[in-house]
Amino acid sequence: MAKAVAPYKVLVRELPTERRFEVPGELVSDWVRGLPMRDALGAPEIDPEAGHGVAELELYTEGAHAFASGTFKGHLFVACSRCVNPVRLEIDERLLVTFMPISEIPLDDVPEGDEGAEVDAEDLDVFPFDGEVVDLEPLFREQFVLAIPYAPLCAEDCKGLCPQCGIDRNTGTCSCEPPIDPRLAALKGLKIPS
Repeated sequence: MAKAVAPYKVLVRELPTERRFEVPGELVSDWVRGLPMRDALGAPEIDPEAGHGVAELELYTEGAHAFASGTFKGHLFVACSRCVNPVRLEIDERLLVTFMPISEIPLDDVPEGDEGAEVDAEDLDVFPFDGEVVDLEPLFREQFVLAIPYAPLCAEDCKGLCPQCGIDRNTGTCSCEPPIDPRLAALKGLKIPS
């Protein structure tokens, strides 16, 4: 009886093949949980509306390596870094990924004098694999995590929240005055003779 394979794992013996993979929102929410711009939304822990992705890949082997080539398209929702409203981030990436046996993957801390394995420029997206199963889940997770910029914005001209009352300055106004710099507060009552 054949052993069941997880949805993002492909047996090397089935290669070459062309496959389509879908990533549902529940899985996206799991992968981006704990990231500040995602958690700021206050979305439920399991959120089917967190995002979605589709990969169209050609998978093949050459020697001891496996390769995935194709596209990854999708989206995810995070918080605007100024007003904390939801921002839809689009993902549209061309993928060319190499899966190498762990023993061939270059280490960041290779001792001096030992050059380690040589990786060509086109093989910069390298993932480890055991020689029997290509696991695409880390690749798909990376697409969502790397799509989140340091400070996402809902719009370039987002006015953000009032730091005193918290009103969204994009949708309303308040009568709050900017706070006085505490270093200059003693000068507030100073009168200069003319």
